[in-house]
Amino acid sequence: MSLALKRLLVLLRDLSLLAMLGGVAGLKLGAPVLGTWIGALLGAAWAGWRDARRAGRLMRWMRGDMEAAAPRDGELWGELAYRTERALLLRERALQAERERLAEFLSAIDASPNGVLLLGADEQIVWLSQVAAVHLGLDRERDLGQRITNLVRAPAFVSTLQSGSAEPVLMNGRALQQMLSVLVRRYGQGQCLVLTQDVTERLRNEAMRRDFVANVSHEIRTPLTVLGGFVETMATLPLGEEERARMLTMMSQQTARMQTLVADLLTLARLEGSPQPPPGDWHAVADLLERIGIEVEGLSRGRHRLVLPDPEDAALQGVEIAGSLGELMSAMTNLASNAVRYTPDGGRIEIAWTCREGGGAVFEVRDSGIGIAPEHLPRLTERFYRVDGSRSRETGGTGLGLSIVKHVVQRHGAELTIDSQPGQGSTFRILFPASRVHCRAAAPALQDARR
Repeated sequence: MSLALKRLLVLLRDLSLLAMLGGVAGLKLGAPVLGTWIGALLGAAWAGWRDARRAGRLMRWMRGDMEAAAPRDGELWGELAYRTERALLLRERALQAERERLAEFLSAIDASPNGVLLLGADEQIVWLSQVAAVHLGLDRERDLGQRITNLVRAPAFVSTLQSGSAEPVLMNGRALQQMLSVLVRRYGQGQCLVLTQDVTERLRNEAMRRDFVANVSHEIRTPLTVLGGFVETMATLPLGEEERARMLTMMSQQTARMQTLVADLLTLARLEGSPQPPPGDWHAVADLLERIGIEVEGLSRGRHRLVLPDPEDAALQGVEIAGSLGELMSAMTNLASNAVRYTPDGGRIEIAWTCREGGGAVFEVRDSGIGIAPEHLPRLTERFYRVDGSRSRETGGTGLGLSIVKHVVQRHGAELTIDSQPGQGSTFRILFPASRVHCRAAAPALQDARR
């Protein structure tokens, strides 16, 4: 049965009941018809007053905060209150679901490594992520509602924002030497989406790649030019045996220089592209130091006073190191050969191995050579960086040796330290962690020499 029919039957019931009561009262007074009409009017008035009272209670509930339960008076008004309450509840649930989805969406944006800002039609900050706040030096709560151009005044950014350009611009970030790429996208009614990305590392890598290509080209061009000149000379000019032999010797030297450069480049590429050395591949330190000593003696050819660890020393027996034998040999030999190259004849070169009490070990190369100025020390491990380019080429260096050492050290979880002063020599140390070294016991520096 419909609600309207129910309401009509209730109204007819009330009118009929009061009309009958009015008719009975009128019959006793001798006016049954009048009593019936009066009863019917009273029934209508009663029904109207009851509906007005119920409607008033419903209106008071609707005008309030509607936190309490809706009134359930009568079928019509109770049904109306129920349906109103249910509609409000469904709307609140829908709004809550939308709020949760919006919160999840903003949380996902906040987790992005890029910064995001939402700007209103008047360039006020509506919302910003934590990354954007860090990039631009903003406060997520205090700066909401502020005009972005009052807080970020970089000319490139302001110009892009005002012109509506779709191209990203570069600007300085708040961190030291930080570079940001900022992209502005318009949407809606004059609103803006601003994206910030930290491109400092990318720009640095691009600069390093450009420098690397330029340096490799320069390093290869020089010996190729020399070789080309010698070939042309030998092909076009009559030469005596002595001149021919001298040119062939120089051509051989330039060829060896290019071969060394290519070998170092291949070594760097292999180190950067291969997995880390296994931690369970152990090698005897005594054998490693003996091989390094033979290399150093061959390079020095008696021109220096050498102090090398004695492989037969009891303190070295049983000492092992974990990692790639070839890489470790390359790094340690690089340090030793640099000491030979940059130490004048008659100078002292000392190689030592120390097992530390707290675990781990130190491989040390100390020389009495020309030394290095402090301003050069932070950049020594950069590719092709030379303190004195002409001297490095004279000594046969490629500028990649210390870069190779740095990669090997990092791959073995170790640390490279450099101490040096001009005219006072240099000390290079590789500090190996305890996980990479097995020592029988902590031992002092092994400096037993064989000359």
